[in-house]
Amino acid sequence: MEETEAMQMDDAELLEAVAMQDQSAMATLFDKYSRLVYSIALRVLREPDLAEDVMQEVLLQVWRQPGGFVSQRGSLGAWLAVVARNRAIDVIRRRAHLTPLEELVLPEPKNLQRSVEQNHLMNQVRGVVQALPEEQQAPLHMAYFDGLTHTEISERTGTPLGTVKTRIRTALIAVRRALEA
Repeated sequence: MEETEAMQMDDAELLEAVAMQDQSAMATLFDKYSRLVYSIALRVLREPDLAEDVMQEVLLQVWRQPGGFVSQRGSLGAWLAVVARNRAIDVIRRRAHLTPLEELVLPEPKNLQRSVEQNHLMNQVRGVVQALPEEQQAPLHMAYFDGLTHTEISERTGTPLGTVKTRIRTALIAVRRALEA
């Protein structure tokens, strides 16, 4: 199968192709999910080398046993996130006898699928905000990240209050439209 065909497949089709040992499908799956798996492992382990090892183990597991994922239980991304987290915790446990208990850092027990989705959404928002004109970026940043009121932004920048409100509203509309697309 050609690489372009594999890039157009959904997750179920990719896994079927991987089950038939299709290397281009596996490469596409790797491209699609390796960053997610790595970032979760890194968040748990806080060591890039170990996180990379976990990423390779998880994706190698998909290559060897693509039937391990059950689509009725959720998305492939969420499943890979959970597997990566569990594998990273296993690494911590294996190393626990070497690390004093008070130095051991455990991951937060939050919903990983939700966390992954939030990270993806935040990356999208950052990209859209960075593409906005500076005159919209600055007041949006001051309002939502610095916690300033419209009046405070107006005073700090010397921009009329109505202009500040319009720029923020225009920026928010642009972000909303980009996320809906």
